[in-house]
Amino acid sequence: MATLEQVQPTDVPEGEGVRRRDFINVAAVSFAGVGAVAVALPLINQMNPSADVLALASIEVDVSKIAEGQAIKTIFRKQPLFIRHLTAKEIAEANAVPVDSLRDPQTLAERTKAGKEQWLITMGVCTHLGCVPLGAGEGENRGEFGGYFCPCHGSHYDTAARIRKGPAPKNLQVPEYAFKSDTVVQIG
Repeated sequence: MATLEQVQPTDVPEGEGVRRRDFINVAAVSFAGVGAVAVALPLINQMNPSADVLALASIEVDVSKIAEGQAIKTIFRKQPLFIRHLTAKEIAEANAVPVDSLRDPQTLAERTKAGKEQWLITMGVCTHLGCVPLGAGEGENRGEFGGYFCPCHGSHYDTAARIRKGPAPKNLQVPEYAFKSDTVVQIG
């Protein structure tokens, strides 16, 4: 057995064993990696939707109390949502409009679900600058085409919530939705 005095640095072959410098380099890189992860995780996590937004990721609305010709306003993902029960006359008016004459061409059938053409569900945000159009509430101005009217800059929407006049570039947005039953619709 060799004593401390007998072992010299030249007795250990070069390249074998862990040198102190190697250990310090590995420790420093590991420490920097852990620090980078500790900084990056909160930055990435703050980009996730907040809990109140996740809670409203989808909503269910009972449409049984909406009379024909009426509309309601509700909130979906912190934005107004319009649900309108179209009359036969409003459906006929919407279908009578030549699609190629529209700025954002869509038929009423493309904006509603098959078999549920009387239910028009749109976001209540004008596509021009984000104002809330009138026309969903009782007695509100529905514009020249009987749908919605945005008082901010004068956009007029028809009974299918399609832009017909004014500065808005697109129709009112139709969110994803599905009927869970004849009277309950799930939005989102």
